[in-house]
Amino acid sequence: MGVSGCGKTTIGKLLADSLCWKFHDADTFHSPANIAKMQLGIPLNDADRMPWLEDLQDYIKSWLQENKNVVLACSALKASYRQILLCDSRIQLVYIQGSFDVIQDRLRKRQNHFMGEKLLKSQFNDLEEPDNAIFVDVAEAPEVIVEKIRKALRIYGS
Repeated sequence: MGVSGCGKTTIGKLLADSLCWKFHDADTFHSPANIAKMQLGIPLNDADRMPWLEDLQDYIKSWLQENKNVVLACSALKASYRQILLCDSRIQLVYIQGSFDVIQDRLRKRQNHFMGEKLLKSQFNDLEEPDNAIFVDVAEAPEVIVEKIRKALRIYGS
């Protein structure tokens, strides 16, 4: 979890690949209306997000029921969103934490994504840092972050 541009997709893919797990990006589950809104620089509100969060919860429950190991990259900015998503004790939250300036610089360099730097301030405004998460620093190299996550999860080796 974390704000747009913190590296959720990059870290998530690397982590999933290193564990031979499936990877999913929650952004791909957004409705066309939500994506259009974000492309216009309009922040989503709770009403916009609720169907998306409920769909994600359904997928998470399905993956758990099928005993599928999955890394899901999702902003999950508010505690109320995480209450919906963390629907089982087997789920472990990883928070990719970073400063506004570092992440804004990353977003300026990113291309071909519907979430631009214009919405970063609204993401930081909505962000409620979690209490129960593995905290990693966005400024570290992705490979270092993945190893720290694996260590925290007590998953070693390839």
